[in-house]
Amino acid sequence: MRHLAYVSVLAGCLLAAIWLEPALRVRVFRRWRRLLLTVLPVAAVFTLWDLAAIAAGHWHFDESQMTGVVLPGRLPLDEVLFFLVVPVCAILGFEAVRKVLRRPAGDE
Repeated sequence: MRHLAYVSVLAGCLLAAIWLEPALRVRVFRRWRRLLLTVLPVAAVFTLWDLAAIAAGHWHFDESQMTGVVLPGRLPLDEVLFFLVVPVCAILGFEAVRKVLRRPAGDE
């Protein structure tokens, strides 16, 4: 099960944050276009950064803790998932705090 360590941590992060969507009605997933426009450019930049660091030999991964699915450029799928899951969790947390503090969003 050690090969699922990275994915397990990501799943834990997502589980710790996803309940905010229905409980506080933060509407992060309902505004899916905004979410994609926020997350995808950031994920793309960090994916390119990782690819460059891997190619230069500055960055590597503990393969024993990863799923073993490797994308072109020796980039593990687990790492790409990190670039998607962590920002979504951060946005859920931010929107939850904004909702509790009754701070308006840009579209309200």
